[in-house]
Amino acid sequence: MSFTALSTAAAGLKATQAAIGIVSQNIANVGTTGYVRRTLDTVAQGPGNSGVAIGTIDRIIDENSVKQLRLETSGASYTGMMADVRTQLDKLYGIPGTTSALDGVVNSFTLALQTLGADPSSSPARSSVVSAASNLATKVGSIAEGVQSLRSATESQLANDTAAASGLLSSIAQLNTKIAATSDDGAKVDLLDQRDQALNSLSGYLDVQASVQRDGTVTVMTTSGMTLVDRASAASLSFDGRGTLGPQDAYSTDPTQRRVGTITATTQGGGTIDLVASNAIRSGSLAAGIELRDTVLPQAQRQLDDLAAGLSRSLSDASAVGTPVAAAAGAGFDIDLTGLSAGNAITITLKDNKGAQRNLILVPSKLNPPASVNPSDVADPLATIVPFTVGSDPATFCSSIAAALGSKAVTDVFGSSFTVTSNPTVGKGGVRILAPTSGAPTILGIKASVTQSTSPDDVTNGKPQIPLFVDGGGKASLYTGSFDGGSQMTGFAQRIAVNPAVIAKTETLVKFASGTQGSEPTRPQYLYDALTSANRTFSAASGIGGITAPYESSVQGFAQKIIDSQGAAAATAQNLDEGQSIALATAQGRFASTSGVKIDEEMSMLVGLQTAYTANARVLTAARDMLDTLLRI
Repeated sequence: MSFTALSTAAAGLKATQAAIGIVSQNIANVGTTGYVRRTLDTVAQGPGNSGVAIGTIDRIIDENSVKQLRLETSGASYTGMMADVRTQLDKLYGIPGTTSALDGVVNSFTLALQTLGADPSSSPARSSVVSAASNLATKVGSIAEGVQSLRSATESQLANDTAAASGLLSSIAQLNTKIAATSDDGAKVDLLDQRDQALNSLSGYLDVQASVQRDGTVTVMTTSGMTLVDRASAASLSFDGRGTLGPQDAYSTDPTQRRVGTITATTQGGGTIDLVASNAIRSGSLAAGIELRDTVLPQAQRQLDDLAAGLSRSLSDASAVGTPVAAAAGAGFDIDLTGLSAGNAITITLKDNKGAQRNLILVPSKLNPPASVNPSDVADPLATIVPFTVGSDPATFCSSIAAALGSKAVTDVFGSSFTVTSNPTVGKGGVRILAPTSGAPTILGIKASVTQSTSPDDVTNGKPQIPLFVDGGGKASLYTGSFDGGSQMTGFAQRIAVNPAVIAKTETLVKFASGTQGSEPTRPQYLYDALTSANRTFSAASGIGGITAPYESSVQGFAQKIIDSQGAAAATAQNLDEGQSIALATAQGRFASTSGVKIDEEMSMLVGLQTAYTANARVLTAARDMLDTLLRI
């Protein structure tokens, strides 16, 4: 019996000593990142299960809490980056209402025009207008440069994050190999902690989920279903960054057209997948970077381009609006398009046979064949867009427009052709457009914005319009919205400049014809009204009026709307990030309550184990004494 007691006590002493070692290890790693609390399982053995043996070392972990932790980590990385960049973007516009903010600079320019209108003969007032216009052009350009700097920084961050994520995938695969080959429980739990920590870090870059296999390895996939790690095999991620980005640099699924970097996953077999094109990344800092670079910041650029275009064309263009006519051949409109230039789009609003209202946009071009037009570059991306070649002679407008309206692109959509005739009674470029005599479509209206000057030097053109703002890229040129060399609007915010011809002769702000008096307020008053009260249509791509809806406002109102929308977007991003931070903290707390080390519990357990250790030691002492007594008999 003493031998049995001796064996039992020795086994108990050994098991208790091992358990004390585990508890001590837990206590020593309180607060260690990635450490999961461990326990020692024991197994009954011996006659009547009176003994004990050391079992396995287990980690106390709840897979649901781990899954939630990784989900919230991805979300927090996404919202954190979005909030940070949107806050930086908002700061570019200045504090609303201050003189140095975008709206303040616009208001200073309109105030200078108003002052000039009140005293047209004042030379200082004319100089103030030019100075305020220059400040406005500089402000718009500097904000646009800041937007592209943020895009370039985001491109660089995407490169760094992709490299870090790829390194983590490789580490997880290597840890999988070690875990599968390790039989030592102590070493295995250390490896499992390292792997879980790598998975948690990876979830900060992209949304992932891990599936544990029977051999202890994990398969890692994105939430979209793409496998990144399969046991010992890991995909490698690469990013072909393009450095400094400009307004023309955009993502495209066509590699020959793509001008920014993309994330490519290369499998062990050599296959490649474009993760951006396949929309495989939906959260984490990589998803935020892609959205910022390809959507948020380009939209900010487009708003500034729209503003610059509005500033230029509101002062240089006349609004051509069709007047309704009734004729035996059908209902239609007369419109004078004299001065029509490349890019001066003609918008025909129609109602089809189902009663739906839609736009048909004719885009003039000086090229033959005409330059192609990307739908996103016009005011209404849902419109039917027909480019056509137009000459400089207004007498040819009729035939050019007739050919455009009779093209297959129009008849395929509307099923009928239009009647187009010249109507010189409304002007040199007068055109009458009639709807079909029967059926659809019905013409509801026709309008165009027609540039009145023929060149930047044509500032005394006999009309109140003046090309005060020009395209300053290289040699100053008129801004007409042309597509002949690509969209002239793209990047115009960086190129907008005050017309050198106006700077040289500030009196042209008042004298619009050879006989105009220096005290004539017509031109400055027109320019003021054109900015503050006349409505213009701004493109849907700016996002101000909605994803697909053009937005109508004065130029001054549009500038205010830009700064308001950016401020609201920054505030929303910060609120989302704060909410996500709370969700992450909750997930971390849930994980810690299950898997973290609680020092009070561990100390209490240590005391109990020390008591058990002492009891086993006393049993050994008693067994020894009994053996000594027996040996003396």
